[in-house]
Amino acid sequence: MPRYRKKLNREQTQKELAELEGKCKALIIDSKLETFNELPLSTLTLKGLQEANYVEMTEIQRKALPLALRGEDILGAAKTGSGKTLAFLIPLIETLHRQQWSQLDGLGALVIAPTRELAVQIFEVLRKIGRHHFLSAGLIIGGKNLHIEQERINRMNILICTPGRLLQHMDQTVGFTCDNLQILVLDEADLILDMGFEKTVNAIIANIPKHRQTLLFSATLTKSNPEHVAVHDGSDQSTPPSLLQHYLVCELPEKLDILFSFIKSHLKAKALVFLSSCKQVRFVFEAFCKMQPGVILLHLHGKQKQTKRVEIFNKFSSLKHAYLFATDIAARGLDFPAVDWVIQVDAPGNADTYIHRVGRTARYEASGLALLLLLPSEEEGMKKALEQKKVPIGKTKAKPSKTMSIQKRLQSFCFQDPEIKYLAQKAFISYMRSVYLQSDKSIFKIDELPAEAFSASLGLPGAPKIKFIKKSQLKNAIREKPKESTDDENSKDSQSSDSDDASDEEKKKNSKPKTKIERIFNRKNMSVFADHYKKLVDQESDNITCDDDEFITLKRVNHELPTELEQTNREKLSKRKLLKAKSKKFAIKNASRGNKLVFDDDGNPHQVYEFQDEKTFLDSALAQKQEFLEKELEVMKKKDEVDKMTAREKKRRKLK
Repeated sequence: MPRYRKKLNREQTQKELAELEGKCKALIIDSKLETFNELPLSTLTLKGLQEANYVEMTEIQRKALPLALRGEDILGAAKTGSGKTLAFLIPLIETLHRQQWSQLDGLGALVIAPTRELAVQIFEVLRKIGRHHFLSAGLIIGGKNLHIEQERINRMNILICTPGRLLQHMDQTVGFTCDNLQILVLDEADLILDMGFEKTVNAIIANIPKHRQTLLFSATLTKSNPEHVAVHDGSDQSTPPSLLQHYLVCELPEKLDILFSFIKSHLKAKALVFLSSCKQVRFVFEAFCKMQPGVILLHLHGKQKQTKRVEIFNKFSSLKHAYLFATDIAARGLDFPAVDWVIQVDAPGNADTYIHRVGRTARYEASGLALLLLLPSEEEGMKKALEQKKVPIGKTKAKPSKTMSIQKRLQSFCFQDPEIKYLAQKAFISYMRSVYLQSDKSIFKIDELPAEAFSASLGLPGAPKIKFIKKSQLKNAIREKPKESTDDENSKDSQSSDSDDASDEEKKKNSKPKTKIERIFNRKNMSVFADHYKKLVDQESDNITCDDDEFITLKRVNHELPTELEQTNREKLSKRKLLKAKSKKFAIKNASRGNKLVFDDDGNPHQVYEFQDEKTFLDSALAQKQEFLEKELEVMKKKDEVDKMTAREKKRRKLK
């Protein structure tokens, strides 16, 4: 009877799965579906959605889920906070469930995220909605023990991972294959390629089967070959309508004053503050913590360990009032609950980065506020870039009465604490480098930045020297030079002056000192040492002279030392061998080795190991040999006697 019941249950489940498969293929794309219950989903998935309080579908879910359940490839673009995670997790679970996937089938679905935090967040959502399914899921990210992951990865049906860690397992983990993969998901696909993971992703795709379902999702994507599902193409703006956005124009040295004044006037708020580099985040966090603004401050950046990053993420999510200083690591996909403000102290690299940053607030019909601090040189270019992306933003001004200066306090911190001064120097250099490396030079103009005033606003006594700024100034100066002169006389004069300058430069190059000692003696302020040098080295006279005033004068002679290179025929040697022969390694390797000498009481040199006299040595050796043989013969005789005694005793025992 139990076997019969198992058979009935098996047949019933197969019938239900076949019905689900038929309903999924017959789904109408343009149908007006509102809730998850209206979709052909399994009871286990619906139960998980209900327990996680997911009832109604968002716009991207209404458009993407019917296509994904039918097994089609999707390129999904939607506003931040619109529910893209469920749009690819539900089809992923349902596809494996309908195929009755088990551990014996291996890896069936792969979700790749650009950052560890986003991967952790996707994994938590998967645990909520898939808790009733009999599928194994794993989180594979950097910062964890590789050997522990290698032991468990072969038993996983679903993997949530970052690109680098996945490729490491493909290369190093024995038995790990993706031959049966059914679904590949790339979340924030554009960022994965922008962060330099293009080669890594190509290597991953080369190791997975070509016949699979591919789902790509992001807030900023362009149309391509797959089914393109976009919910903001026809809308007037690419950010949520409940998000109020403003920008404030200020000078670079005033940024930290405005930020600290904002925090002091908004103590009962939850805000995310974006800065351009890890070192800036650390400096602002440490300096503001010393000033004690009266609210909890946190910081998140890529140089922290994974456990620390997860701890900060969870802490900020649980707090009602707090400020989190972060880099763009927190700009993509992370769902921080109830964020009131997004403050961008440093301008984003492009409009797409701006959209993702402000998307941390106003999530799914909630309201939010965004503030962007711009320099006067950045205002025009950034406004044009945001207008092209349909981002509505207005201008605002800071009240001078509520803005307080923190420059003197930062100066005292830098004077008292060397670590704060070091962080300020690194923050200054990293900010200037980030502006220098930006691709859009119409917005980011490093030549117009007030370096001295900015360094003073950080509390530094002076601006640290930066080499790449000088290089950029030289490049700009070369570009601004006119190619042709209109006046012939001026052109002739310029040509003659250029030729004179060129000849002068050649002379300077030839006359430049090559060694460190020559540089020292060619200095201009050598009035004290110059006379002594002239007396010490006499280059005019050929012989050593001794005067009454001088103790000794030496002649500098260029000695020609014989080398192995001169002995060989140079014409037969190649350039590579000639350069190798002139190198220091070759000279050290082929240099003559010195002989160690020992001096006796009379001062005569001797080798460390030498024969006194050959005859005496041979006589002593023969005597030692004879003595050794005699001793060994005596030992042999004694042992023979013992052996004979033992043999006699054995014979006696046998006779008895």
